[in-house]
Amino acid sequence: MHLGYALLFLLAAIKWGDWRNWRIYYPTILFFIGGDLLKNALLHNHRMWEYHEAIFGEKIFFGHLIINLLVMAIVYPSIILIYLGKYPRSKWKQVTWIGFWVFILMTIEYFNLRFDLIHHYYGWNMWWSLAFDVVMFTILRVHHIKPLLAWAFSIIWLLFLWNVFNIPITHLK
Repeated sequence: MHLGYALLFLLAAIKWGDWRNWRIYYPTILFFIGGDLLKNALLHNHRMWEYHEAIFGEKIFFGHLIINLLVMAIVYPSIILIYLGKYPRSKWKQVTWIGFWVFILMTIEYFNLRFDLIHHYYGWNMWWSLAFDVVMFTILRVHHIKPLLAWAFSIIWLLFLWNVFNIPITHLK
């Protein structure tokens, strides 16, 4: 099923993505992927959520790492090419655009939970995913305009989540 999601995002990016300016978005794509890699490294022994493949492709997409790499390679660049490529100018439309993307990811997560394709752990839930997605899409836009500010916001957000979820420092070993 995760392959299906990835292909849908890729098809959407082919149709609506700003491929002409992909070089402009490339740093933000790397930022997005790098943030997820950092999350996976820091929380390797304390994952807040974990992907599973239960519908088809169990032999290929057999674990969280493989599925997450698929998401990083296809979904994240596709999202950035559309999200930043079509980012509106007016404030109200920007809020709506962020809301639209949050809605898409929340809908996917809802179905993933319903069909046992993702599991939440350690108190993570849909409300935390909602907050995470709002912050993530906001920071992705900030990164596109002011990368250093986005890094600062990301570090603050990481420290906030680390403290809220009381993640033991021993999990960094």
